[in-house]
Amino acid sequence: MPKSKRAKVVHLSKTDKKGKELSQKLFANVREAADNFQHIFVFSVENMRNTYLKEVRAEVSDSRIFFGKTKVMAKALGLTPADEHLTNLSSLSAYLAGNVGLFFTNREPKDVLEYFSSYSQTDFARAGTPATRTFTVPAGVVYSRGGELPVEDDMPLPHSLEVTVRKWGMPTKLVKGKVVLDGDYTVCTEGETLNSHQTALLKLFGVAMADFRIDMKAYYSAATETVTEVGAMEE
Repeated sequence: MPKSKRAKVVHLSKTDKKGKELSQKLFANVREAADNFQHIFVFSVENMRNTYLKEVRAEVSDSRIFFGKTKVMAKALGLTPADEHLTNLSSLSAYLAGNVGLFFTNREPKDVLEYFSSYSQTDFARAGTPATRTFTVPAGVVYSRGGELPVEDDMPLPHSLEVTVRKWGMPTKLVKGKVVLDGDYTVCTEGETLNSHQTALLKLFGVAMADFRIDMKAYYSAATETVTEVGAMEE
């Protein structure tokens, strides 16, 4: 590994004592990892879920993942050639914007890109995200999967949930102990931004619309001291 160009004090943003300590720890850990791994990737996350991120950490336990304050991580790498930790590492800092993190590894870039391009986990959508498809509950007796399964393979929605689904916007009523709709009810339309009532209904009916994915944006290789943009490689 190339040696650090210099060891100098870098002032972090003003925070309270606890926040400052966490920032300093993140800063030190990022710099230590930069000295110990051959490749540094910047990645972005779609539909962040801590459970799945922990799963990824376990599967790549020989590497390190940092998902913290981007400004602190960028300062640790270096924002300009004058303060970069390793030669040309400041070129990677330009990609540290938005919902991103750092992945340090000694695995070959080709293997890393193949792994993450195939990794995806489906989960229930959260409020504020767009619906990936239109979901409509058909008229008549409301079933537990909202029409996603044939009636013979499904079960009627428990009558105890009628008040709840009505509170979430479904115009239901109880008829002889069954939850019933007089007409089709569209829970969401493709492309529509979901609110909390819609996401609650989707979860109740078992309709998952969020895909947790990690997309690699660019990476730095210590041996060549170069930054490679992943999108440019694919083109």
